[in-house]
Amino acid sequence: MTRMKKRNLRRKDGVWDPLADSAQARARAAGVEKTPQSLSPSYRLAYADEDFLCREELRPIRLQLELLKTEMILAERGITSTVVMFGGARIPEPGKDAWAAKNETQRENLTAASVYYDEARKFARLCSEHSAQSNFKEFVVVTGGGPGVMEAGNRGAADVGAPSIGLNIVLPHEQAPNPYVTPDLSFNFHYFAIRKMHFLVRAKAVTVFPGGFGTLDELFETMTLMQTGRMALVPLILFGEKFWRSIVDFDALAAFGTIAPGDVDLIRFVDTAEEAWDIIARFYGSVDPASLPLASGER
Repeated sequence: MTRMKKRNLRRKDGVWDPLADSAQARARAAGVEKTPQSLSPSYRLAYADEDFLCREELRPIRLQLELLKTEMILAERGITSTVVMFGGARIPEPGKDAWAAKNETQRENLTAASVYYDEARKFARLCSEHSAQSNFKEFVVVTGGGPGVMEAGNRGAADVGAPSIGLNIVLPHEQAPNPYVTPDLSFNFHYFAIRKMHFLVRAKAVTVFPGGFGTLDELFETMTLMQTGRMALVPLILFGEKFWRSIVDFDALAAFGTIAPGDVDLIRFVDTAEEAWDIIARFYGSVDPASLPLASGER
């Protein structure tokens, strides 16, 4: 009988595990003599076979993998709560070219919207300064990891030396993570549904800046979850009241009767980072007011 060499039988999480290590098995399998049999796709270890994992029948497994990978890494980092920052990829930094503009009207509007880049960056700094009080376990900034408002959010956290999370997604047009996402908190997704779940699963507050279809999708999913009782009523804050009221007539929905009058109260409008943080601080003030000072300095 072949005896296994003695090894540390405790996993990283401290659990005693006498079973053979799958990573070692993968390495051993790769070292097997190359023959027609060992080179056949059928011989590959199932969990190391990318072609097999990408088969249509394996979609449930891929969904689970995307759910587990991010959850496990965030748990290992001890991150217990986040502040979500949704917003448009096309909004430029002030002074930079409105690269997404297709005509002069769009150029003017996107250039004017660059104020939200600054407010997003400032808001992320405020969140991250308070996150430092928990050793960056609470109120950690999370964005979609791309350009525009997302970049501003990660950049604001980086300004004060704080970690931040980026949840990218594979799109037809290439979108690399912005350079301000903390590298080991930079994730990539195939499934929008799992990505959106990760945005909200730790959310202590959700902020939404001007954006396009993707931002609207994220906003309305969040509102629907809250409206239907599938998510706690955390602060849901929309930056840019003029923009949002011109895009969505929430009051008209209530007047028409397709939503309850009280559903409009799910959202709060602000124009500045300080206003947004005040809402969050007041909301959680009863939990630990001393550790959550208001941005205004008031109590």
